[in-house]
Amino acid sequence: MDTYSTVRLHLDTERHIAELVLDRPDARNALNSALCRDFHHALRTVHDTPDVHVLMIRAEGSVFCAGADLKERQGMDDDQIRARRLRAFALYAAIEDLPIPVFAVIDGAAIGSGCEIASACDFAIASERASFRYPEARWGTVGATQRLPRIVGRRLAKELMFTGRVVHADEAQRIGLVNRVVASGDLLAVSQGLAEEIAAGPTHAMRSAKHTLDHGLDDSRHGALAREILAIEENLNAGVWKAAMTTFKKDIAP
Repeated sequence: MDTYSTVRLHLDTERHIAELVLDRPDARNALNSALCRDFHHALRTVHDTPDVHVLMIRAEGSVFCAGADLKERQGMDDDQIRARRLRAFALYAAIEDLPIPVFAVIDGAAIGSGCEIASACDFAIASERASFRYPEARWGTVGATQRLPRIVGRRLAKELMFTGRVVHADEAQRIGLVNRVVASGDLLAVSQGLAEEIAAGPTHAMRSAKHTLDHGLDDSRHGALAREILAIEENLNAGVWKAAMTTFKKDIAP
């Protein structure tokens, strides 16, 4: 267990699972400079641990993340606010850039920066208590203009940003912000089971699939297909497909 001041990181290299927990419940896990620093450092640890095949990100307390820590911003000048926001942008990018599957586990409200953290993950699961809100434009600032429309579409993203309304768990699943909704009491067990299922898969293929899908969506159709062909060739060269086929045959055996 690696412990920081604002997050907890647990690496289970036997099961190949990492769990990162936002740990500022008294501040509703609001994103401040210390949390940006600790979160980013924990992600580097995960990145540098080859025996970790999947990362789940969750939060301590009843709120996933209440957004930027506005108390910290009081008294900051423009340059300090700019530097703090750039640290947050670097954090979101670090989540996206992890080569392994990453998913968010949301059991409470995600607001502003909390939504960005969830959106930077490969996917998210939530409890019925989860909710999402994008209040940046209503608060006189700018945020969530890139990831949100790529998930829910341009028109709905504009509505959510212009109104700042709350999106509850059932709607969040319907519009694609989360993949599934489960009972709050079952969320942790379901999440851990999902992490075990992903971690048990061939990690080379999982990483290749993530890389190809992420980069292919930003490419032309023909360019994306070329990326997939190259990924298949890399998979063949690595030889991992043979072991995966053996596992597959066992799975389908009567």
